[in-house]
Amino acid sequence: MDAPQKSPAELLATPVQFLQGVGPHRVELLRRLGLFTARDVLFCFPRDYQDLTDQREIDQLEEGRLQSVHGMVEEIELRSTGSGGSVLGVLVRCNTGHLRAIWFNQPFMREKFSFGQRVMLSGKPRHEGLVWQMSHPRIETLAEDEQAPAGKIFPVYPLTEGLQQWQLRKIVCGALETYTKLLDEVFPAEYLDSHQLWPLRRALPEIHFPSDHESLARARRRFVYQELFILQLALAIRRRQQHDQRQAPSLEATARIDARIRRLFPFELTAGQEQAISEIAADMGAPLPMNRLLQGDVGSGKTVVAVYAMLLAVAHGYQAVLMAPTEVLARQHALTLEELLSHSRVRRAQLIGGLTPKQRSVILGQIADGEIDVVVGTQAIIQDDVEFKKLALVVIDEQHKFGVRQRATLRQAGPDPHYLVMTATPIPRTVTMTLFGDLDVSTLRDMPPGRQKVNTYLAGEDKRPRWWEFFRKKLGEGRQGYVVTPLVEESEQAAAASLDETYETLANGELEAFRLGLIHGRMDPAEKDAVMDDFRSGRIQVLVCTSVVEVGVDVPNATLMTIEDGQRFGLAQLHQLRGRISRGKFPGFCCVFADPKTEEAAERLKAFTSTTDGFELAETDFKIRGPGDLFGTQQHGLPPFRIADLLRDQELLDEAHRDAQTLAAADPGLSQDQHAKLRHMMLARYGKALELGDVG
Repeated sequence: MDAPQKSPAELLATPVQFLQGVGPHRVELLRRLGLFTARDVLFCFPRDYQDLTDQREIDQLEEGRLQSVHGMVEEIELRSTGSGGSVLGVLVRCNTGHLRAIWFNQPFMREKFSFGQRVMLSGKPRHEGLVWQMSHPRIETLAEDEQAPAGKIFPVYPLTEGLQQWQLRKIVCGALETYTKLLDEVFPAEYLDSHQLWPLRRALPEIHFPSDHESLARARRRFVYQELFILQLALAIRRRQQHDQRQAPSLEATARIDARIRRLFPFELTAGQEQAISEIAADMGAPLPMNRLLQGDVGSGKTVVAVYAMLLAVAHGYQAVLMAPTEVLARQHALTLEELLSHSRVRRAQLIGGLTPKQRSVILGQIADGEIDVVVGTQAIIQDDVEFKKLALVVIDEQHKFGVRQRATLRQAGPDPHYLVMTATPIPRTVTMTLFGDLDVSTLRDMPPGRQKVNTYLAGEDKRPRWWEFFRKKLGEGRQGYVVTPLVEESEQAAAASLDETYETLANGELEAFRLGLIHGRMDPAEKDAVMDDFRSGRIQVLVCTSVVEVGVDVPNATLMTIEDGQRFGLAQLHQLRGRISRGKFPGFCCVFADPKTEEAAERLKAFTSTTDGFELAETDFKIRGPGDLFGTQQHGLPPFRIADLLRDQELLDEAHRDAQTLAAADPGLSQDQHAKLRHMMLARYGKALELGDVG
């Protein structure tokens, strides 16, 4: 009896050891790269390409153009430059002459070469004396019987030790020939035509082994669009599920309630705050859960907007909670609430990690009985033993420090609460559309009146005496200041030791005439509170600290900041730190001492000193570092992109976003037959991360 024929899905799940060119000795190497099945190999996209369309003999080379040559290794020389550096020279004999490849300060490259080895080198050659030379060319090792590839664009895959490019290319090529025809197209034919997308079976071979540059661009467009579209579709469906399948208390901002809340604010609201409050009030007035991101620059007044939303919940007899990532920030929010609500009947409590068991038990009982209206705290709020009687609003500050799935932790039996998430780190638009694409967005761009500008300086060691003289002069006029040192290592202990050294040096030197305090992450809550109270009251004039003060610390009289080793801080972190000295009626002064070792660090510091606009800095940081370093997808629970690049693919993201919105509106459950494959792919990739219910 014949064995039952395998389905395409079963064939695509063929283990890699059974693929042509793999065998038992390479299977473990492929597994290290995350390649377990034939399908995995098909969608192992190249990380780069080697352009061999201009391949020449030695006597045909031209200076300054990307060209490729191939030949045999004749000489290998690794020598020291005498200053700790090295130069590796490899002489390659080609058909019509010789070429020398050189690498500076990369001694590990020596291990890649052996005498008599056949190689291909790609780079921009220049004539040095009698020999052509390439600096840091891309190298390709050729098998003994392998013909040098000519006139093509070759894929460059991520590798692991023991696996070479030509080997993985051969495996991918074999998989394409055998399995591409088994793949199902997820887009309807008319959709491909109307959106100028190549079919899957045409695009896949071209993304791996492109015929030319135009074919590579068309193939890449297909896969980038698909990846961004599936994510945008998932976010659009999540948003609709939140609106259509959940209920929240309807909390209308009546004229009477609005007047009662505004009486507690002893200042005029900015136009941006008014707009944000209007958007939030409209959301909370509906019987559907609000899911809104409030972003604003440092000092733009987000907390006041959040307080309005919390008081709106309390006015209707409900509870509200404000959750911050650190105790320092949570305590600062509690102080702000005390100042604003000191003449109100709103009952408040702090729920933080430093409470005694008895204190925590009492507060938990009051929250469960509805005797507390507003709770401020840290992650301590999301413990299993915390129960609210009537929770209607959750405010999460510095959202990017929590992770996307923690938004759902406070969900309760009965109606869902409204959610307002805030960030003082302005987010580039493309990142907002991806990591926060399931949220509505309110933005504060203007500053409350009276905010002072901060003068920012980048200085070398030679400027220290002059800066400290100015620092002492301002302290003598009654101002206060910060001295910030970076986390020298990941170890908090090392950071604390570094701080102690800085503190001792200043206390016995430049700032010996002033009262200094010390704060860092390893101190217990009581110690931190005591130091911060002394700083707020003026008993401490200078706070020596780590970046623990980057958010939440609000001391209007502190207008001076010295940042040590500025190259060790990210651009957003530097901007947050600078925001601590723009809180009062006096202008701020920030001096960054730095010794940037890389071009990226120098560019970052130059941007920081050139503008105080957080939105502008966020876009600059995005261009310098790309999105991966700004908001780790792993932290947010979303799988990383396989091929899309948010910096390079902004136009395609816009297109995918529009198309996903249109499809989600036309077929909210993706229940139509032509959308079944899209639905399956969306749930497989994002169903768990975004907690999507069955959309069928």
